[in-house]
Amino acid sequence: MEQKEYVRPRNVNLAFRVTEEERDMIKRRMEQTDMINMRAYVVKMAIDGRVIRVEFDSVREMIRLLSITANNMNQIAKRANETGNICATDLEELRERYEGLWEQAREILSKFREL
Repeated sequence: MEQKEYVRPRNVNLAFRVTEEERDMIKRRMEQTDMINMRAYVVKMAIDGRVIRVEFDSVREMIRLLSITANNMNQIAKRANETGNICATDLEELRERYEGLWEQAREILSKFREL
């Protein structure tokens, strides 16, 4: 009876070094998945895992718009207190800025939904 040679389905060796802290972090995360084989966990994460990179440019822009809008509101409130009336153009500018804030917020939320 002839014995067949075993052919490994995974024939490429990948090796890399990690620090003890990184190894401990990997073990902790692996334990959270109830996996007991580190090789299987690392392969699964390398193939199916996701790296999420969040860019905060739109958040910074929203904060900038919030600051401008808050300043405008303070100026309008000061003028209203001094004169007793509010200029319609000031209110329209404030409304436009407010609309810009909501547009930024919608854009940020839609990007988070895509994750």
